[in-house]
Amino acid sequence: MPGRKELPSTLERSPEEARRTWIKAHDSAVEQYGEGRRAHQTAFSALKHTFEKVGDHWERKEGGRKGPSDERAARPRGKGGRSGEGVDENATKEHLYSVAKRLDIDGRSRMTKGELLDAIRKANRSETRKARS
Repeated sequence: MPGRKELPSTLERSPEEARRTWIKAHDSAVEQYGEGRRAHQTAFSALKHTFEKVGDHWERKEGGRKGPSDERAARPRGKGGRSGEGVDENATKEHLYSVAKRLDIDGRSRMTKGELLDAIRKANRSETRKARS
């Protein structure tokens, strides 16, 4: 399985189900598009339908909710859009607040939903950097 050899470090720290989802989507994309960036993007897009990034790993979305987590994952390839970097932009503000609390983000109680999304993305990048070193 080529996907198992190319598993991103954030998925190595994630539940087996998240790893299986990424690997299955990656391997299917490799068959269709060939090895490379497009296969990885396809695999992450599939992963974001059921998982969200929290800190340095991926967790199942709140309440088992399924669907795209950001505008890029919701659009066909080449139609643009911004990536949510694994943060579920369609989650409730309450859920985002609870994620921010787990990530120990200061000032979270005064943040808007957009500010929570930005703060979680920033904290996730920081946690991933720490875990890789």
